[in-house]
Amino acid sequence: MKKNIKHFFLLTALAAGTIHLINRFIDITAEMKNVLKSQNGEFYESKNGRIFYTKRGSGSPILLIHDLNPISSSYEWCRIVKKLEKNHTVYTLDLLGCGRSDKPYLTYTNYLYVQIITDFIHNVIRSAPDVITTNNSISFAILAQNMNRGLMRRIIAINPPSIGSFDRTPNKYSSLKKILVELPIIGTFIYNVRTHESNIQKMMGEIYFFKSQLVSSKMIDAYYESAHMNHSHGKYLMASIDGNYTDNAIRHALDKLDIPLCIIESRKLPNSSSIADSYEKVNSLIETAYISNAGLIPQLEVPDKFLNLVHMFLGDK
Repeated sequence: MKKNIKHFFLLTALAAGTIHLINRFIDITAEMKNVLKSQNGEFYESKNGRIFYTKRGSGSPILLIHDLNPISSSYEWCRIVKKLEKNHTVYTLDLLGCGRSDKPYLTYTNYLYVQIITDFIHNVIRSAPDVITTNNSISFAILAQNMNRGLMRRIIAINPPSIGSFDRTPNKYSSLKKILVELPIIGTFIYNVRTHESNIQKMMGEIYFFKSQLVSSKMIDAYYESAHMNHSHGKYLMASIDGNYTDNAIRHALDKLDIPLCIIESRKLPNSSSIADSYEKVNSLIETAYISNAGLIPQLEVPDKFLNLVHMFLGDK
């Protein structure tokens, strides 16, 4: 009996050691291509960690906020920044827990990002920008504006999820998922499986892009690198997302929104028209435009079509 117990603990230790080595190997190799260079950017010291950002061009300010996902980063905007900076001062950032920004061990909440965006605008941009968000990042843009009137000039939201999707709150099941992903070895392994290169490629080909053949190897490398920078500590953001801590109801703030909100929906995404209609029913001042042959990230897939809509909303000549 004692011999069997000894063997069990020996095998458990060996398995844990093997998983740890796999995790370390992923950490090292994920950044070898160095797609996400930090030489051309700066770091803003927020209360919870350093935020990587870039500033380019001149003119009225635009702040670009990528999708809230540990695989995402400001790389999402790489195909439109040069054209926007001809008429605007363009700011991009990597949200806390993503890309080149710090990825501290904490519970990431919607209010945390509301505070980060508010402080970044006040301390770095120092004037009200136009803000462009992707997917679920619309929530903390709307809530930040609701809490700080005059913070932004207008919001352009790319493929926002349904309003009801932000109503989720932590429960026993979601909190358990959070705890599991936060575990030192097994949690990191689970995170590494979910953010494996093949899974990122599948996500980009099926959700992020409408035409999977347009997904380049460099794009996959950038998203893979973002997920595993800083020793795969993006898992703490993923854990908070799994735990529903990054959600916060927006209906009330949306109803009271006093600046223009322009929604860009990709026609090929499921329920895109019904989602846009639901936003317009809450606030009749919301405008909607549709873009064809694009997935969740049209700014990467069809940048010229996307820019035409942005220029129209911004009133650029």
